[in-house]
Amino acid sequence: MATTGWEKTGHGHHREVIRIERESVIPVLKPHLIMTLASLIKHSADRLEFLKLCKRIEYTIRAWYLLQFEDMMQIYSLFDPVSGAEKLERQKLPSEEVDVLEQNFLVYLFEVMKKSNFKIATQEEIDIALSGQYLLNLPITVNESKLDKVLLKKYFQTRPHDNLPDFHEKYIIFRRGIGIDQTTDFFIMEKVDMLIARFWSYILRITRLEKFFSRRSKGRNKKESKKDDGFNLESEDSQDDVYERIRLEKMPLRFGSLLNKNTIQEPTFQRIIVVYRPASSHSKKERAIFVKHFKHIPMADMEIVLPEKKNPGLTPMDWVKFLGSAVVGLVAVASSLDVEKANLRVIGAVLSTVLGYFVKTYFTFQQNLVEYQNLITQSMYDKQLDSGKGTLLHLCDDVIQQEVKEELDKWCEELLREEFGENCNFDVDDAVQKLEKLGIVTKDIINRYQCVGLKRANEIIGTTTEELILKARQGGSTSP
Repeated sequence: MATTGWEKTGHGHHREVIRIERESVIPVLKPHLIMTLASLIKHSADRLEFLKLCKRIEYTIRAWYLLQFEDMMQIYSLFDPVSGAEKLERQKLPSEEVDVLEQNFLVYLFEVMKKSNFKIATQEEIDIALSGQYLLNLPITVNESKLDKVLLKKYFQTRPHDNLPDFHEKYIIFRRGIGIDQTTDFFIMEKVDMLIARFWSYILRITRLEKFFSRRSKGRNKKESKKDDGFNLESEDSQDDVYERIRLEKMPLRFGSLLNKNTIQEPTFQRIIVVYRPASSHSKKERAIFVKHFKHIPMADMEIVLPEKKNPGLTPMDWVKFLGSAVVGLVAVASSLDVEKANLRVIGAVLSTVLGYFVKTYFTFQQNLVEYQNLITQSMYDKQLDSGKGTLLHLCDDVIQQEVKEELDKWCEELLREEFGENCNFDVDDAVQKLEKLGIVTKDIINRYQCVGLKRANEIIGTTTEELILKARQGGSTSP
C-alpha cells in the first residue's frame, strides 16, 4: 500500500512525501549480518558453533530449493527468447502441453518472486509513482498491440491476486526495495518550460478553457483527489516508511532563479523485474517469455522499463503552446492590418516572436527526446542487471540469501535497527516455521517455543554434503 501527500516540517513548511508499507526484505548483506551477530557472542567456542550453524542452515536451505530451481530453469529453457524456439521445435510437443508448461513456469516464477520478497506493483503504487516528474519529460506509452494478452490473463484467471494493475493481462511489474536518487543541475530549459506552463495554465484558467483540455484526465484526477482528501501523514501507521519527493514543478520559480543550481529528489525502486510476452504474428505463434531485471529506477521515470514503448511525441502542453502562440500571432497581425497604415515593423516583430517561440518549443522537444534516448541507453547498460536466465539465477540466489538471513535472528527487526540502522518488517512466523522444520526449535503443548543449544543444533542438522566436499578437498577428517 502506498500513499502520497504533504507533511509539516519543524519550520512550518510542507514537504511532499510518499509513504510506503515497510517491506520484509532484509537489506543487510548476509556476511555482514553473520559476523555482527557472531561478535555479540562472548565465548569463542559458542561463536565457532554459531558460525558452523549458519553455514549448515545455508547449505540445508540451498538443498531444499535446488530441485525447485532446477525444474524452473529446465522449463524456462523452452521459453527462453534466445534459444527456446529451437528447443520447442526439436521437442515437437503438442500445443496443449506447451500451454501447461508455460503456466507451470509462471507458478514457479511467482513463488520464487514471493520468496525473494518481490511484490507485484499495484495500480495505486504506479499511479503515485507516475504522478510526479523527474528526469523524463516526455509522455511514454506502451504499444499494447505488440504484447500478448493470453499468457498472463490465463494465469490470473486460475490464481486471482488482489490489487492487480490495469495492464496485468499484458505485462506485470515486480518491485522490491525503496531508495533515493538526487540530481543537482541548473535545469535552465526545464525552469523556462515550467514558467511558460504556469503562464499558460493561468491563461487557460481565466479563459475557462482549462476544463476542456483536462477532460481526458478527469477520471484520474478524480481518483487522485479522492486519495488526497483528508490525508494526514502524521496519523499513518508508524510501520510505514516515508520518502521525500522534491520536484521542480513544486518549487517557487522566478526568472531571477534561472541561473541557480537546484537539487531534485525522487524515491527509487531498488529492484524492478518486468515479465511479458510479445504478441504473436499471423504466421508464427510467439512462445518466448521475457524476464528483465532493473535496478535503481526513479519512480517518476519508471516508464523507461516498460516493454514495447511507442515513440514519444509532443506533450499536451506543447500543443497548447503551439496553438496559443498561433492564435496570439494571428490576432496581433490581424489587428495591425486593421490600421489604415499597417506598420510592417510591428507585423515583422510579432511574426518573428511567434516563429521564434515555435522554434524554441520544437528544439525543447528535440532536447527532451535526446534526454529520453539517453535514459533508455542508461537503463539498458547501467540499470539493467540481467534478463532471461540471468535474472532467474539472481532470483534463485536471492531466495537463499533472504531465507538464511530470516533464519539467523527471530528478533531481527530490533537488532537490524540497533546494529545496522535498517528498518524492515521481518516475517517472524516464516522464520520460526523453517527452524521447526530443521528441528532446532520446538513447541510444547501450550504453544511455547524453545530452542536447543548451538552445539546440539549442529548435531541435529548434521554434516552437510558441502562440508564433506570441502573437507575432502582439504584432505581432512569428515566427522561433524
